[in-house]
Amino acid sequence: MALDEIIISRAIIDRYYEKLTSCLSSDVAIVGGGPSGLVAGYFLAKAGKKVALFERKLSVGGGMWGGGMLFNEIVVQKEALRILDVFGVNHRPYDDDHFTADAVETVATITGMAVRAGLAVFNCISVEDVMMHPDKVEGLVINWSPVEMAGLHVDPLTVRAKFVIDTTGHDTEVVKVVENKMAGKLDTPTGKIEGEKSMWAERAEADTLVNTREIFPGLYVAGMAANAVAGGPRMGPIFGGMLLSGEKVADELIKRLEG
Repeated sequence: MALDEIIISRAIIDRYYEKLTSCLSSDVAIVGGGPSGLVAGYFLAKAGKKVALFERKLSVGGGMWGGGMLFNEIVVQKEALRILDVFGVNHRPYDDDHFTADAVETVATITGMAVRAGLAVFNCISVEDVMMHPDKVEGLVINWSPVEMAGLHVDPLTVRAKFVIDTTGHDTEVVKVVENKMAGKLDTPTGKIEGEKSMWAERAEADTLVNTREIFPGLYVAGMAANAVAGGPRMGPIFGGMLLSGEKVADELIKRLEG
């Protein structure tokens, strides 16, 4: 067996840029690799849509890895068990209303199946702006997260997408960009981000689905970002609403792309 260091480097570079250039124009761009983003990416890719997911951190999975306070078990309500079943994730009843699953198995399984379905994942990439033509989000302005963290003056690149989903959780990173540049234009009572309220798990789980929707032309919100934008409460370490939100936004976008 003959291994060449330069060929190893060339293989990594060639394959990565092949993936990146193929996603310069996508059906859907997802910002944030938490559970709602990964689930949305899986269902969209499985439906044959070109989907790219951009995650600021090195690893995807968001807060699901740590369960609650680094106890890496998650809780899911009965209504969301069917999503775990789609991915074949093991779960056990705790009582009639609460079910548990291993956080590591859940993230790893959903991620693996999403990528195999065709979701392209780009980690360590931050979104610093959106592409707007003229009053509809039509893409993202991206840069390496280490460039952003170091405060370096390095110009970004752009990717085009028919639709963008903000699944960045509490931070609502993409919606904040739109709010700052298109003041008063969000589809909320004030036209702005309403802000996340204190924890109320039961209410938050229901609100997450209601608030999963198009918040600005071309821009959808899902998961915790949906509640933060609409002014809903946080849900804490229960993840059923996140999973169902990812499914809902994917279903809506599949209909729009095929309509």
